[in-house]
Amino acid sequence: MSLFKARDWWASVLGEGEEFDQGCLCVGDVDNSGTGYDKIIVGSFMGMLRIFSPHPAKPDELTEADTQLLEVQMPDPIIQVELGKFVSCSESLHLAVLHPRKLSVYAVSGTAGNVEHGDQYQLRLVYEHNLQRTACNMTYGPFGGVTGHHFICIQSMDGMLMFFEQESYAFGRFLPGFLLPGPLSYCIRTDSFITVSSTRQVECYRYETLAVATDADTKQDSNQQSKSSGKRLTADWTLVLGEEALDICVPNTSPAMSSIFVLGERNLFCLKDNGQIRFMKKLEFNPSCFLPYASVSEGSTNVLMCNHNNMLLVYQDVTLKWAAQLSCVPVAVRVANFLELKGLVVTLSSDGHLQCSYMGTDPSFFTAPKVDAREVNYDEIDAEMKMLQRVIREATKTQDILPRAETEEELRLTAVVSSSLDEVSCAIIPEMNGMPVPSVTVKVKIKSRAVVQNPKMTVCVQPPLAVTQDQFVLDSMGSGSELVVSFSAFLNGLYPPADMSGDIAVSYSSATGIPRVSQCKFSLPLRLVCYPSSAIKNAKYKITVDTNKPPVNLNEVFPDFSEKSDNNDSSALGFQLITGSKVIVLASKTSQRYRIQSESFEDIWLVAKELVQRFDQHFASLGVKDFRNSFTGPIPLPEYFETVDHHFELRVNAQKYQDLLSERAVQFRAIQRRLLTRFKDKTPGPLQNLDTLMEGTYRQVLALADAAEDNRERLIQAFARLRSATHLLILLLSLWQGLNSEQTTILEATLLPLLQDTPQLGWEESVDAAVSHLLKTCLSRSPKDQAISLSTGPLTIPKDTSRLKKHIMLLCDRLGKGGRLSLSSEANVPTAVMMPAACETIPEPIIEQDEEAPLQQDAAKYIKKKQSSKRVKSKSVPLLIWSCHSGMNHQLIQHMFYTVDALPAATHVCETSIHTHSQTYTTDNLAYPIHYRDVRDANTHSDLLQIRENKNLLLLSFLSFFTLIFTIIH
Repeated sequence: MSLFKARDWWASVLGEGEEFDQGCLCVGDVDNSGTGYDKIIVGSFMGMLRIFSPHPAKPDELTEADTQLLEVQMPDPIIQVELGKFVSCSESLHLAVLHPRKLSVYAVSGTAGNVEHGDQYQLRLVYEHNLQRTACNMTYGPFGGVTGHHFICIQSMDGMLMFFEQESYAFGRFLPGFLLPGPLSYCIRTDSFITVSSTRQVECYRYETLAVATDADTKQDSNQQSKSSGKRLTADWTLVLGEEALDICVPNTSPAMSSIFVLGERNLFCLKDNGQIRFMKKLEFNPSCFLPYASVSEGSTNVLMCNHNNMLLVYQDVTLKWAAQLSCVPVAVRVANFLELKGLVVTLSSDGHLQCSYMGTDPSFFTAPKVDAREVNYDEIDAEMKMLQRVIREATKTQDILPRAETEEELRLTAVVSSSLDEVSCAIIPEMNGMPVPSVTVKVKIKSRAVVQNPKMTVCVQPPLAVTQDQFVLDSMGSGSELVVSFSAFLNGLYPPADMSGDIAVSYSSATGIPRVSQCKFSLPLRLVCYPSSAIKNAKYKITVDTNKPPVNLNEVFPDFSEKSDNNDSSALGFQLITGSKVIVLASKTSQRYRIQSESFEDIWLVAKELVQRFDQHFASLGVKDFRNSFTGPIPLPEYFETVDHHFELRVNAQKYQDLLSERAVQFRAIQRRLLTRFKDKTPGPLQNLDTLMEGTYRQVLALADAAEDNRERLIQAFARLRSATHLLILLLSLWQGLNSEQTTILEATLLPLLQDTPQLGWEESVDAAVSHLLKTCLSRSPKDQAISLSTGPLTIPKDTSRLKKHIMLLCDRLGKGGRLSLSSEANVPTAVMMPAACETIPEPIIEQDEEAPLQQDAAKYIKKKQSSKRVKSKSVPLLIWSCHSGMNHQLIQHMFYTVDALPAATHVCETSIHTHSQTYTTDNLAYPIHYRDVRDANTHSDLLQIRENKNLLLLSFLSFFTLIFTIIH
């Protein structure tokens, strides 16, 4: 966005519903008045030709009708207009108008008027050429070096260049390899034509080459030029652009050197006349048109460029000199001289906005007031600086997962869920498993504190829950207005939901046009998905919740379920899920424990969550502040892993069904092609049971499609049950370790990263990556084991769930041993361990890749200097062999030399200056350990000095020397 706007000098809107393009604008002295001032010629696709002589309107004038000199309706659309010396017997300027099937040359003349109506202008046809091919664009110039006259070259839609030497047709040539027409321009200095082909490359053809090439009336003749007497048409030079070209222009700024400007979709190219690139400018916008013109600086060229952001930019070569805002997006731009002002910029938009403007600014008469000098109080500045630094530290210390909401919003939402169910249910499925499906009404109160424009409300609940209407288009609201929107929620699936909450979002625009979003949440009652039932004593899955207060009456905690229950026992309460099993809550009469049991593990989640929440609300209403829920029993990981395995099995089946369906579809199409070939054969033959095979394959495709669809429905239900089981696991872990809300949020983000499964990304690989991240960072055994860099490879479906189970078990074990979940930067900083510059820790052997060992990566690695990537030749490296023969009582110490190429292959990949390796040396059928150091990558002189100065290497060298002396003496 520019700070400056183009100053309007004159403007006009041409017609209604007319369309214009880059060739529809031309400026020049069309009536040959000899004054040196230009007129504006505009042609439209509707066939309307207009000529203007603009001048700014005086204050006392009410109309600008005298600025339009001529307006003529042509019978055909106007593609392009140009001014040039197109008549053989005259050196005056004439107007060439290109139609799709005709080229017309006109003479424009003016007659001075003797009355108040002013001058009169006439358009006289000099000659015209009927075209055999549909025209695309044209260019003109002194082809072949002719002086005093201009010839015309027209490019057709099928790639033919048609040359007209004024009143006569000269010849036509087809461009080789043509597919789609591109921009066309003529270079006077080299007498050549430049265009951009559909292969996105600039091509240059000399006029002499085009003239002597074989004449072609059709494309077939052009392709057979080698068989004729003429020469084959080839380009003088080509240059690959890599993008489509919008326009080409060759300004005549210097007779010694010419520049070819090509405007691409994302770049501006400036080429020499031999095809070499002078410079290229990468654009940060989508250009619409451009115009190179002469610069006051020698050796440079100015470029006017317009883009789709309504901007007019002025470049000097690649340097941006000026930017101004326009009122429209131009498709053509020219520079013209008028009576009162020279160098005006003339722009034309696609819908007919013709504008003459200049770039400048209005002078500003504002003078900044003089600021009174005052003494600086350094004590106050220091106190303010300390206060600001403290605020910055507090703001950067905590890392919130969710952004903090603004203190005061323009729109406030409040969702109120009805305390009773609807008398008439709005559910789509009225009955499930012999029980009616209820619904509940939710009212949303919307209150605006400012002007709100075009509000739209969206309601989102997790399947299988549904609402009667999820999209609302509201009326604009004024300041202080209120609005109430109601809808009903109900169960709409044959499986229990994993989340009873919903989200409401209202998107709107503020009074200044800024888009905003306001959100709120609501929770649906448990009564919506279950009914009271009788309690049973035994069940397959059981969990126990402990409290620190005496047991309470369950009928007081669940009054909405106790009223309709037939059981009067206050220590037992039953919940029958509409689409699930029965869940029983039992209160101990002697201890402070509550047992929740059911025949389905994941169905316990909703009741357990409701029980914990209602306990908190019950004791908070009694004024008890130290109430606490806890869980002491073992974490039910085996039961949880059953749900994980069932979901993973369905994912694997979905992939198998997809592969089988693809194979059968390929087979079906192959049989179809065989049958089609048989049916098209003129001599019909036997089908050889292809029809039977096709019918069988068709049935298999249908059966596989039905099985895949059934598996998809089961996978959706399995994922919902998996989410319920995961919620239950998170609840038990939080009660077990007393996690706060922040740690519980991190655990939920780790174990529930997805709201739905997709074929590209599933729950298993996402959770595995998230749990591995926690085990490598905040839940590592020690700060030394924390990973510095974490792998970020692509997530793919695993082969099995063993690795995932192992990581979840390890996560629970680390939490049980006092691990703390945190995302703060202080918890993730590993302890720095200083290592010598020439050694590295010896990696321990990895027994199994899936074990915990990869999670405990070495956090301390020294920082080495950047070494040259060049390889060194083989050098002799001292290799110390310590061998102990079992049949001898003395040690044999030998000093041997091995080249780098003779070292094992494992030592050829080394990243540090010195590595310690272990190898086995075999002699006399006995194995002896060998320890050696590899200096293969120590290429630089400083590294060699560092190796020589190493204490361990010097010690070993002295030991070798004394060993040799001892051997010589004995």
